[in-house]
Amino acid sequence: MTPGHGSTVDGVLRRSARRTPARVAVEYRDRTWTYEELDEAVSRAAGALLGQGLVPGDRVGAYGHNSDAYLVAFLACARAGLVHVPVNQNLTGDDLAYIVGQSGSTLVLTDPDLAERLPGGVRTLPLRDTDDSLLALLATAPAHDGPEPRGEDLVQLLYTSGTTAQPKGAMMTHRALVHEYLSAITALDLSAGDRPAHSLPLYHSAQMHVFLLPYLAVGATNVILDAPDGDRLFDLIESGRVDSLFAPPTVWIGLANRPDFDTRDLGGLRKAYYGASIMPVPVLERLRERLPKLSFYNCFGQSEIGPLATVLAPDEHKGRMDSCGRTVLFVDARVVDENGADVPDGTPGEIVYRSPQLCEGYWDKPEETAEAFRDGWFHSGDLAVRDAHGYFTIVDRVKDVINSGGVLVASRQVEDALYTHEAVAEAAVIGLPDEKWIEAVTAVVVSRGEVTEAELVAHAREKLPAFKAPKRVVFVDELPRNASGKILKRELRDRLSGA
Repeated sequence: MTPGHGSTVDGVLRRSARRTPARVAVEYRDRTWTYEELDEAVSRAAGALLGQGLVPGDRVGAYGHNSDAYLVAFLACARAGLVHVPVNQNLTGDDLAYIVGQSGSTLVLTDPDLAERLPGGVRTLPLRDTDDSLLALLATAPAHDGPEPRGEDLVQLLYTSGTTAQPKGAMMTHRALVHEYLSAITALDLSAGDRPAHSLPLYHSAQMHVFLLPYLAVGATNVILDAPDGDRLFDLIESGRVDSLFAPPTVWIGLANRPDFDTRDLGGLRKAYYGASIMPVPVLERLRERLPKLSFYNCFGQSEIGPLATVLAPDEHKGRMDSCGRTVLFVDARVVDENGADVPDGTPGEIVYRSPQLCEGYWDKPEETAEAFRDGWFHSGDLAVRDAHGYFTIVDRVKDVINSGGVLVASRQVEDALYTHEAVAEAAVIGLPDEKWIEAVTAVVVSRGEVTEAELVAHAREKLPAFKAPKRVVFVDELPRNASGKILKRELRDRLSGA
């Protein structure tokens, strides 16, 4: 056997533990772990998992809430050579059974309050809060000291969000994720002195792989929260315990809409990261006006690339607020037409990638893999424009572009126009079948004041050409989303097509 080269996910923690063993690595509720303690816990958890009869290469589901135990379990799977399968803790029924079954998970690590949702016959192990949980087993389990996994070994199946189709398991290797961690560290200016809060679900690749693991790599102290609770976040910022935060636009919108947003002392927040879905420009402008010293970073990508692909840095926002930035260290990108040929700068096309961060394909889906990986490039499904300086702007998902009377309308442009109205809290624009227009531009709006359909249509017409303005406005109490904050436009289309 050749010696290990350390290009493994768990190797990231091991190196930090050797470099700064006594520094606090993780805080969760009333528990604190130094880097040395966390590394020891991971080795013992790896031993405990292998003691369950698992062998390297087995898939292990993770169906739990945010916690220190969730992190320990992921790193333990990596150290033991197991393939971690994170599962959205909000899934139930057929959706939950699909991922557990399609991945072939031999064991599912779960929180006790979620265990009863799992399909019958699925073998489970509690993550915490019971005497036989993975955390409890750390007291007696032997530390794993077996051979290291190889960089090319699978470490995780990252299931896509499933906003347009059945989720697919992107096969991520150790080496791909380690490359992505370095890309994140360099593009997002992550450092040991930062004090990040991790409040988004850890099953989601953005919170785990763009922030938590890269921050462990540089030796920062990480605060894991159960959820993005505004009261808790504001308290942590005011107390100086947190100065860095990642959140999708929906969470930033919620924080900006809080009654105490203008009165709390939030000056200690130094770095604000947003991504996972498109940030409306008017919302970003309001945030920047309220917190002028706060550095904003726009993060863009998708599960298949680890997930970070491009970043717009704080000093790059001026004049390009709608851009998602330039490619990160290990990513190469092009914008192509339907035949795979490069389009001129300034012309919309599909963004395609080539990168060591990319997945190896989709688990047990050879046809979908072949479709996505064509001509040596990964086809993202995102419609983008590149400018002459290498900056990309995402226009829409290819499947979300609206064909209105034979003219293509990007939903994002219409949404940005609607967000400039003070009564619009949230908006999603979709195309609905229409005899005259093929697809009618339809705005689905969550309001925060008195406003009528006619008023919003008239407002949009002031900002946009008439053919892009909504033909219809539907008011709802909330928009359907997945746990990463992405609005489920497919669900809206299904729900409203017959309305």
